[in-house]
Amino acid sequence: MRHGASGGLLSRLRERAREIGLGTLGVAPIAPSDHAPALRRWLDRGHAGAMAWMHRTSLDSVDLTRRFPWARSAVVVAQPYLPYQGDRRAQGGLLRHIARYAVGSDYHTTLQERLESLAAFLRSEAPGARTRTYVDTGPVLERELASRAGLGWFGKSTNLIAPRGDSWILVGEILTSREIPPDEPVADHCGRCTACLDACPTGAITEPYVVDATRCISYLTIELRGPIPEERHADLGDWAFGCDICQEVCPWNRKVEPVADRVFQPAPPLEAMSLADLVRTDDRRFLATFGDTALERPGRQGLVRNALIVAANTKDSEALAAAVETLDDPDPVVRSTAALSLGRSQGGAARKAVDAAHRREQDPSVRRDMERALE
Repeated sequence: MRHGASGGLLSRLRERAREIGLGTLGVAPIAPSDHAPALRRWLDRGHAGAMAWMHRTSLDSVDLTRRFPWARSAVVVAQPYLPYQGDRRAQGGLLRHIARYAVGSDYHTTLQERLESLAAFLRSEAPGARTRTYVDTGPVLERELASRAGLGWFGKSTNLIAPRGDSWILVGEILTSREIPPDEPVADHCGRCTACLDACPTGAITEPYVVDATRCISYLTIELRGPIPEERHADLGDWAFGCDICQEVCPWNRKVEPVADRVFQPAPPLEAMSLADLVRTDDRRFLATFGDTALERPGRQGLVRNALIVAANTKDSEALAAAVETLDDPDPVVRSTAALSLGRSQGGAARKAVDAAHRREQDPSVRRDMERALE
């Protein structure tokens, strides 16, 4: 395809992206990653924690041609999603405990559908072109592609920050066999600012541009399966899913306007539910309430586990009362976490409930946690 024709295709892609509700669009060349050595060091340091898939896909992610030898360009979209501005603790229900990207419909589904529509348009405009879409899945270093496509720079928190400011963005991409003129990257504008490093409550941003995922609240509440180590419970603070602190303090986000796109607006159930309601959520209610949201990812076990820890951290009396009911939960992780949270509440009634549960508990690991709670 001639360069002029490719340029015309890019203009039409941008116009079509706007029509179907996608954000800013840029194009990056498919080439080996500049960050391959840094990724290797990051993995070797154990910063990926239990995310073993990052080790398995590392070679493919730093060189997309290993898996997609036909790929020549990446059409990348930066999708704004900020549902509200201001103090999250002023929000109702569970909204104050949940990262903003997760309060609406599942962004994976929304962006995937829109990108598939754009990919179909690309194929119709460039007959014979192959495409493959990804949204936060697969062996793709999305933020690097977005940076190459001129959609932003890497902040010191490792979040992508758009050229005019705004890190409240999601990224998705279309890999294509059609070669399209790439956009120019933008310069880093973080300067001497260390707001994100200073504000991170767990020290997860160990140095500028490096995040130890194992310390990150988002990792603990979403990616880590099974029990959260007791010594890390306080780290969650009042976050039941994800964390926005590094974005909340970023000076570039001060004037970002909330989006009008309804799919990113808070789902009514989240505004109506309390932390106690989340603690009491069973499998059926979990699927009915969270099945089409990003909150489904940690499963019912993970989300209730997180709520129990937050109940103790915030001394939420209603949620702690609900925790007593989960001492007989079918899930051993939930039972253990309930006992440890009640133990931290230091109430006589809570201790009595844990003691009674300990006498009837059959699982050795849960019994040990209940014993620690009673100490």
